[in-house]
Amino acid sequence: MSSLSLAVRDSSTMLRRNLLHVRRYPSLTLNLLLTPIVLLLLFVYVFGEVMSAGIGGGGADRSAYLAYLVPGLLLMTIGSATIGTAVSVSMDMSEGIIARFRTMAIHRGSVLVGRVVGSVLQSVAGVVLVGAVAVAIGFRAEGATALEWLAAFGLLVLVALALTWIAVGMGMVSPNAEAASNNALPLIVLPLVSSAFVPVEAMPGWFRPIAEYQPFTPAIETLRGLLLGTEIGHNGPLAVAWCLGLTTLGYFWSKSLFNRDPR
Repeated sequence: MSSLSLAVRDSSTMLRRNLLHVRRYPSLTLNLLLTPIVLLLLFVYVFGEVMSAGIGGGGADRSAYLAYLVPGLLLMTIGSATIGTAVSVSMDMSEGIIARFRTMAIHRGSVLVGRVVGSVLQSVAGVVLVGAVAVAIGFRAEGATALEWLAAFGLLVLVALALTWIAVGMGMVSPNAEAASNNALPLIVLPLVSSAFVPVEAMPGWFRPIAEYQPFTPAIETLRGLLLGTEIGHNGPLAVAWCLGLTTLGYFWSKSLFNRDPR
């Protein structure tokens, strides 16, 4: 069997293992998905009219704020899902299963690849669930073409891949599941200080660069442009650059930890 065939076979086995864990223990994933769903319902039905009037500078329009809010919540869903990835990786490291895998005749990279692919699929499923809730309460992107929908989906997958690799590294460097959850907390906090809920222009001048150039804001604005037809500008290339940079950083960081961590 060739090296490539071995890698694909072992990665598929690890992917199946991780998906079985998700199916048997769905509570962690559901708990993490509740945060963006609750925020969606809270901001639309409790703060929607006030927020829409403040953003638009005109009359209150809850449906307009729903359209503004959804792209940010979809990205926040991915950030929430990757916290579960960090916790699961940390549990595998501390319980000794990774050490067991090291002694087996399997492709070493398959352990990480199977974990990442499974986590990306889990994140995409979470995005679909939150998107379905948004559509059920009135979100529409009728002006988006098929190509724009495809680009939006590709962006979501790219963001999920980047954040998953970072979460894997965070999980491997954490001594236990609680520490992994705390270390990965920025992945759900950063969207709160982005353009997910209010425009960057509405923030204090000293804070705008922080909100504008962090990883989530360019991705959110690009997703808004693709689904709602707003101006994308420099946000598209910046979002792709952030994703590629984080993916590369997370990959080499996780690989280094996996090769040297004795736990």
